[in-house]
Amino acid sequence: MNILKKDWKIFLLLLAGFLACYYLPVEWLKNNERFTNALWESLALVKWYAREHVLLCLVPAFFIAGGISVFISQASVMKYLGAGANKVLAYGVASVSGTILAVCSCTVLPLFAGIYRMGAGLGPACSFLYSGPAINVLAIVLTARILGIELGIARAVGAILFSVIIGILMHLIFRKGELEKSQAQAAMPQEEVKRPLWQNALYFAAMVGILVFTNWGKPSEGDTGIWHTIYSIKWFVSAGFGIMLAVFLSMWFSVPWFKSIGSIIIVALAAILTGSPVIAFVCGAVLLSIIITTSPPKAKEDEYVEDELGDWFSASWGFAKQILPLLLGGVVVAGFLLGQPGGEGVIPSEWVAKMVGGNSFGANLFASVAGAFMYFATLTEVPILQGLIENGMGHGPALALLLAGPALSLPNMLVIRSVLGTAKTVVFVMLVIVMATISGLAFGSLY
Repeated sequence: MNILKKDWKIFLLLLAGFLACYYLPVEWLKNNERFTNALWESLALVKWYAREHVLLCLVPAFFIAGGISVFISQASVMKYLGAGANKVLAYGVASVSGTILAVCSCTVLPLFAGIYRMGAGLGPACSFLYSGPAINVLAIVLTARILGIELGIARAVGAILFSVIIGILMHLIFRKGELEKSQAQAAMPQEEVKRPLWQNALYFAAMVGILVFTNWGKPSEGDTGIWHTIYSIKWFVSAGFGIMLAVFLSMWFSVPWFKSIGSIIIVALAAILTGSPVIAFVCGAVLLSIIITTSPPKAKEDEYVEDELGDWFSASWGFAKQILPLLLGGVVVAGFLLGQPGGEGVIPSEWVAKMVGGNSFGANLFASVAGAFMYFATLTEVPILQGLIENGMGHGPALALLLAGPALSLPNMLVIRSVLGTAKTVVFVMLVIVMATISGLAFGSLY
């Protein structure tokens, strides 16, 4: 009986695919300028995403996520972020994480998956998932300067409150599962600490430093001198963090010194000979992968020694295999529907502009939903909103989009579903949309 049911499902899928091919309006699609343009927009967006985000954002994030799952003890994660952890501490840490990580809604995903699988409670993990891209100091400063101090403050306050409230609501809605998780964690034996906390902290600080400074955005002319100074030296700072990482791997993670020193020299030569920091970065990432997969721990005869470095690479590669295909596929779909920033997808941009005028419930709801499904790279939401406001967008819908957009996207949702499952993902997305809509209505009525 089960075989018959499965065969019927396969048959219906095949039939649907056949009918879609049979009635495919090829000539109409070929002559439809908007459809053709939307295809090019999707390809252009995924090309831009691959160049600007996969190398500099996701590659460091995958290594950090893999490091979390290997080098951070599960007991530590559960102590500060677990289902049974102190709630004030757990949500406090998770809700301000975005002030350190200037990342987009996609780059935060490997980090979120890493802490969740290591035992973080659903509530704190969701707070981290939202706050990572939403509470970005650079984006908030840019919002205040370009869109107005009121909108900048509202975005900062709203994002922090959102991360805490959404996390608490996720915990309460799925409290049965969280209670079972807390009881299971309480029964787990205490893990043996392999190295002091300060060593792990410096190791992760080096990788986070690389992630933050390689992605430091170009400041505008109106920015203060400090932003221009940091941007001008960002690759030197990133190189410094890279050297720190190489030294730490030799000091505390059994990587031979000749490998670390050799890697530093090769990366420096790559930067000098090519004149491209990105090529040097790629060279460094490749060398890091080679080093940690070819430096097995020393062991005496008949003695088993855990291969931490090999496990680190395996965990990082596991996150890449799970997340990257979903992200790239989601970016293609998002580009087809809405186009790249400043471009046109199959959905006309003037429709969006008309739907977000004023401060009605519909305008705020539409801004929240559109923002949730659109993909915003870090800081790009501000100039996009500036253009929409100039075309009549209300300040309430503008805030709603700011609160829903950077934290969510269609590619982001696909990956969240693979980590949390369908039900929890739907609830998380709905909470973001509903709260963004309410916040937009409240802000729009005041301003």
